[in-house]
Amino acid sequence: MPQHSQTQTDQSSPGRRRAVLRGVGLVLVVVAWLAIAGLGGPAIGSLSTVQSNDQESFLPAGAESVAATEAARAFDDSGQLPGFVVFTTADGASGTPQQLAAWQSFAAGLAGQPVTSAKGTDMGTVGDFLVAGPGGQAAPIPVIPSQDGQAALVIVPLSEEKVTTVGADGKDPLADVVDAIRTSAEATVADAGAGGEVHITGPAGLIADLGAAFAGIDGLLLLVALSAVLIILFLVYRAVVLPFVVLFTSISALAAAGGVVYLLAKNGVLALNGQSQGILFILVVGAATDYGLLLVSRYREELTKVDSTWVAIKRAWRACLEPIAASAGTVIIGLLCLLLSDLNSNKGLGPVGAIGIACAFVAALTLLPALLMAGRWLFWPRIPRVVEQVGGTHAVSHRAKPGIWEKIAVFVVRRPRKIWIVTVIVLGVACAFVPTFKASGTAQTDVFLTDVDSIAGQDALSEHFPGGSGNPVVIIAPEAIAADVVSAVGGVDGISGEPQILTAAGTGPQAAGAPPLVVDGKVQIQATLSAAADSEEAEATVRAVRTAAHAVPGADGQVLVGGTTAIQVDTNDTSSRDLTVIIPVVLVAILFVLILLLRSLIAALLLVTATVLSFGAALGVSALMFNHVFDFPGSDPAVPLFAFVFLVALGVDYSIFLMTRAREEVAFHGPHDGMMRGLAVTGGVITSAGIVLAATFAALAVIPILFLAQIAFIVAFGVLLDTFVVRTLLVPAAAIDMGWFTWWPIRPKPTKHQLEQRSVDHPAPALK
Repeated sequence: MPQHSQTQTDQSSPGRRRAVLRGVGLVLVVVAWLAIAGLGGPAIGSLSTVQSNDQESFLPAGAESVAATEAARAFDDSGQLPGFVVFTTADGASGTPQQLAAWQSFAAGLAGQPVTSAKGTDMGTVGDFLVAGPGGQAAPIPVIPSQDGQAALVIVPLSEEKVTTVGADGKDPLADVVDAIRTSAEATVADAGAGGEVHITGPAGLIADLGAAFAGIDGLLLLVALSAVLIILFLVYRAVVLPFVVLFTSISALAAAGGVVYLLAKNGVLALNGQSQGILFILVVGAATDYGLLLVSRYREELTKVDSTWVAIKRAWRACLEPIAASAGTVIIGLLCLLLSDLNSNKGLGPVGAIGIACAFVAALTLLPALLMAGRWLFWPRIPRVVEQVGGTHAVSHRAKPGIWEKIAVFVVRRPRKIWIVTVIVLGVACAFVPTFKASGTAQTDVFLTDVDSIAGQDALSEHFPGGSGNPVVIIAPEAIAADVVSAVGGVDGISGEPQILTAAGTGPQAAGAPPLVVDGKVQIQATLSAAADSEEAEATVRAVRTAAHAVPGADGQVLVGGTTAIQVDTNDTSSRDLTVIIPVVLVAILFVLILLLRSLIAALLLVTATVLSFGAALGVSALMFNHVFDFPGSDPAVPLFAFVFLVALGVDYSIFLMTRAREEVAFHGPHDGMMRGLAVTGGVITSAGIVLAATFAALAVIPILFLAQIAFIVAFGVLLDTFVVRTLLVPAAAIDMGWFTWWPIRPKPTKHQLEQRSVDHPAPALK
C-alpha cells in the first residue's frame, strides 16, 4: 500500500505542477491586460489632441489644389487661419451710423479682448493669437461693409500655429479664442442699440464647431455604445456577472487600440481625424463583443459536456480560433485595402481600424478565456451543468422541445429553393434603388445635423456678399502670362468682378497702383466666386476656371488653381476614383480568405455574392430613407466606400461563423442535416452578435455630423439584414439546395473526434 500511494503521489505531482503553472499563466495574462488598460485608457482621452480635421491635409500631394496651396505659402508665410465675424442688421434694414461705428470699434479693440479657457484659466488676449503684422505688431483687422448696407464682414487673421498648438492641458486654444471673439461681438451687438445679429464663421469658426461636435466622441459616444452593449449582454446571458466580463474585455481592447493609435498619430506615422476616431471606438467595442459572444457560446456548450472548465475552455478556444481569426482577417484586410486610396483620410482609417480589430481579436482570445476560467459561477443564475447528450456530441439540442432556431432550420431545409429565390428577388428590388443614392458631395453648410454658428454665419455671408467672399479661387501663374490668365479667368461664368493680382499691400482698393508681388517668377491671382464656395455651382465654376487657365498660351502645366472650393473638387474626384479601385480589391481579398478558410470555391463565391447583394440592398434602402424620410441633402463620396468596406468585411463575418460550424456538422451529418444543425446551433449567438454590432454602429448617430449619421444607418441596417436575412435564409437555403456541390472541390471529412463519437453512438455488432 505505501508503494502504491507513493506511485499515486508521483503521478499527481506533474498534474498539480501543470495546474499551478496554468493558474500563474492565467493570472499573468489578466495582470498584463490590466496594465495595458491602465496605460492605454488615458490615451483614449488624448486622441483628440492628435487629430487633424483639415480637409487639405487629407488630400494627396499630387492634387492640384494642394500644389497650389503649397505654392501660395511663398506669397504669405504668416500661416493665417482667418475667422470671419459677420454683423447683420435687423429685418434687412440699412446699417445706422451708430451700428457702423460700433462694428469699427469692435475691430479696433478686438486685440485686447481677454481669452479665458473653459476652466477659467487666463490665456492672454485675442491679440496674442493674431498673425504678426508690420513691425511685429498684431496684424490689422479690416472691416468690409456689404454693398447692400445691411451687413459688415470683419476678417480676424488668427495665426494657425498659435491657435492649433496643443497646450499643457492637451487641448489647443482655438475654441477658447473663437469664444472670446464671439463674446466681444455679441457685446457689440447689444451695445449698438439697433439690434441685429452676429455670427462667427470662416475656417476658424468652422473648425471650432467641428471640434465641438466631435467632442462627444470621448464621452457621449462611448457611453451610448457601451450602455447599449451591456443591455444586450444582460438580455442574452440573463446573468449578473458574465456581461461585465465580456464588456471589460471590449474596454480593454479599446484601451490597447487607443494607446497604439495615439502613439502612431502623435509621431506622424498615421493620420487621425474625428471620423476615424469615432469609427475606431465602434469597431473595437462591436468586434470584441462579437468575438466574445462566439467564444462564450461555445464555452457554455462545452460546459454541458465536460466537468473540467479547463477542458471546456480549451475545446471552445480551439473551435473558435479559426472562425474568429478568419473574421478578424477579413475585416483587417478590407480596412487595409483603404491604403490604396489617394485620400490620406482614408489611408489613415485603414490602419487605425485594422489596429482596433487586431486588439479586439487578441483580447477576445487571451483576456476573455483567462477571465472565464474563474468558473461556472460567472453564468449565475443560469449555470450550465453537464447533461446527457441526446444524439451524440453533435446533437442540435438537449431539450425535449425544439427552440426557435431549430424550427427555423427545419423550415429552411424543407423549402430551400423557394426561400433563396424569394430572398434574392426581394434583395434585388432593394438594389434597384442604388442609382438614386446621391454621393456627389455636400456643401460645408450641410455637414452638421444641428444648428451651429459657423453655418449661420456662412448663410449670412452668402446673402450679403458675393458667395465666395473670404474663400477666393487662388491661381498661381508665371508673371509673363499673368494678364492673359486674369483675362481668361475673368471671362468664366460664375466669377464675380475682375480677378486681382496679389501685391505687397494685398488686393483691393488699398493695392491700387502697387506692383505685383512676384516670387520665383510667379504671381498669385485671386478670383471671387459668385456662388457660395461650398456649393455645386462653385465647384462647376472652379472646373471651368481650370479649363480656361490651363488653356492660356504658355501655361504648359505651370498654372495651378487652388483654394477652398478647389480642395473640395479634388476631394470628391479622388473619392470617386477610390470607389472604382478599392471595391474590386476588397472583394478579391475577402474571396481569397474565404477559400482558404472553407476550402471550397463554391461556398466562398456564395458568401461573397450574398454579402454584395446584401450591401446593394442596404444601400438602396438607405437611398430611399435619406431622400424621402430623413431629407438629407446628399452624401460624401466616401460614404458608399466606407459602407462597402464595413458591410462586406463585417457582414461576411456572420456567414463565416455559420459556415465554419456548418462544415463541421456537414462532415458528420451530410449537407442537408449538417447545414440544418449548423444553423440551429449558431442561430442564437450570431443573432446576438449582429444586434450588438448594429447597436454600436447606430451609436455613431449621437455625433451630429452628417457623414457619421449616414454611416451609422447604412451599416446598422446592413448588419441586421445580413443577420436576419442573408445568414438565416439566403446562405443556408442556397447551400442546402446545392448539396455537396456547395463544398466543392474539397468535401468536408469527419475529424478523428467525430469518428470516435460515431463508434460510441453506433458500436459495431459483436462477432459471434
